[in-house]
Amino acid sequence: MEKLETYEKLRAVPKEAQKQFNNGKFSGTDINPMWRIKKMTEVFGMCGIGWYVEVVNREMIKADNGEQSAFVSVNLYIKDEKSGEWSKPIYGEGGNSYEKVTRNGISVSDEAFKMAYTDAISNATKMLGLGADIWFANDKTKYTEERTIQTNFAATKVIDTKKVVFDYLANNAEALSYYKKQYLFTTIDELTDGQIKEIYQHLKKYNKI
Repeated sequence: MEKLETYEKLRAVPKEAQKQFNNGKFSGTDINPMWRIKKMTEVFGMCGIGWYVEVVNREMIKADNGEQSAFVSVNLYIKDEKSGEWSKPIYGEGGNSYEKVTRNGISVSDEAFKMAYTDAISNATKMLGLGADIWFANDKTKYTEERTIQTNFAATKVIDTKKVVFDYLANNAEALSYYKKQYLFTTIDELTDGQIKEIYQHLKKYNKI
């Protein structure tokens, strides 16, 4: 088996399996847990036959402010399809809030251990590369290279638009005075990309450029 063979099979996450979140403390992208199970089954076989998860620890930890969180530790095992040998344990740990102190009292979650377990599996499968494109956005593949080319091309178009607008305003005092009143800028260097785009579209609409 090539060293990155499994990693490459597991790294990509389809858009329908991604969900953006923002819990007030931080934001990011969640991966659908059922998609994760489907992908592991696709690559290693049925759970319990080609891979399985063993819970090695469950505990509740109480903070000084009275809040409690549930933590679960797991070992993930995968079977090598060719040799039939089981891997060494792949460790993962997850946590989730159980009791939160709010303005209205204490809020309790009855799914704390379940969510901590899901989080632990996520962290264990991450070691195999599952969802790597979410966690490691700078890792390059032929697909990310294509996106980079497209992004660079788009950036070039923005720069060209900026040049067109700046050149026009530099040579048209009446237009410069008009847009200064509209966008409240002193020099054209203060214009944002969004404002430049709006001016460009306005000038184009009235066949000024």
